[in-house]
Parts: sequence; C-alpha cells; structure tokens
Amino acid sequence: MQQITQTPNDMSNMNNLNMSSGFNKNMPGHTSNHFMIFRQEPRTVKVTSAGIGLPTEVRHEMALQLDDHQCALTVALHQYNKHHWLTEGAEAFLSLHHLLKEHRDKTVEHIDMVGERVARFGGVPTAHPITQHELSYIKHEVEGRYTMRDFIRNDLEHELKMQMMLRKTITRAHELNDFGTAEVLQEVLIGREDLGYHLYSILEDDTLVRGMDHLLSRDGNIAGDKNYSPSRNMQ
Repeated sequence: MQQITQTPNDMSNMNNLNMSSGFNKNMPGHTSNHFMIFRQEPRTVKVTSAGIGLPTEVRHEMALQLDDHQCALTVALHQYNKHHWLTEGAEAFLSLHHLLKEHRDKTVEHIDMVGERVARFGGVPTAHPITQHELSYIKHEVEGRYTMRDFIRNDLEHELKMQMMLRKTITRAHELNDFGTAEVLQEVLIGREDLGYHLYSILEDDTLVRGMDHLLSRDGNIAGDKNYSPSRNMQ
C-alpha cells in the first residue's frame, strides 16, 4: 500500500478572518445564470436597521466574522460526517461511532445558532459548499481512509483552531458593545471546548484494548500457553 505523507490541515492563511472579502462576482455561488429576483448581495447587510440597534458598519463587521465561523463549522461538520461513517476497530465501531455522531449533532446546532445571528444582522449566511470551504479558516483533510488516530487528531486540530478564532470575535464583539453576539459565541465556544476535550481524552496514551495478539501469539502471550481458565485474570 502506498504511504501518503501529508500535512493534515493546511495552516497557511488561517490566522485572520476574511474581513476584506465582501461580495465577489468571481466567488463560487455569488452569481448565477438562473433567473431569480435578486434582493441582496452575499456578504453584505441591510443598510437600514434589521431590528438590532447597532450601527450598520458594526453589523456588517460582525456578520462577516460570524459567517466565517459558520463556514468553518460547516467544514468541521463535513469532516465529522466522514469520520463517523468510517469508524472501525474495537474502540471506534461502537463508542467512537456514537461520539462522533454527538459531535456532528452539536455542530449542526452551532451552525444554526451562528447562521441565525448573521440573518438577524441583516446578512446572508454563506451556503454554497465551495464558497464555504473557500471562506473557512479550517480546511477539510484530503480524501481517503486514514487511521482513527489520524482522523481524531485532525478533528482536534479543527476544534482548537475554532476555539481560538471564536475568542477573537468574542473579544471584538465586546469592544463594539455587541453583547448579543458575544453571548451567542460564548455558548458555542463552551460547546466546542467540550468537544475538544472529548477528542483530546480519546488520544491519550492509556488504553484498555490491545487486540488479540496476546491470546494467539507466543510472543507476548500474557495468557500463557496453557489452557485459559475464565477465572484467571488475563492482565
């Protein structure tokens, strides 16, 4: 089998949110040949108040940052889906399979919370899959099957990056007196920290599972060569 050497997540150009990327006719999903009644450009906000008493420029800045988080969460969701589908092994097929489903469900909840906040600011949350990945500050791992530890490590890297970026926006929201956004993102942040802790704990060195080699092989055969008695400890 060919050995693939890769950097799990490209960390270049990921330290800043896409504050300069408003409407761009060259961005996938920003223009269409289909006839529709066009009402608002993507990555913009309504000029008139959307019912939230913050200046237009504040709503626009926060909507752009929130949309970047929404895009990142969606990329994380896609990767969690893949890892949930490909779980295998004694630890993974049951316990990790269910854990990754919980992570996926929690991510869907967070996407909705952030996307709703963009809409409340009078913005248009990005929904085109290609554009979401382009705007996201985390990137999906390359296609293929890898070890479960690789999968979980890649997910943990995403969670740590999202936590860092969420804290930046929370800090900025407080500076702009946008306490509503701060509260929404603080709830999301606490949830992402929980998910990150779960993944970190799974990657710890200790394990109860060694496979069956110690029963079948003379090398390291802890059970011994004699007949195995159910009343005898294997450890």
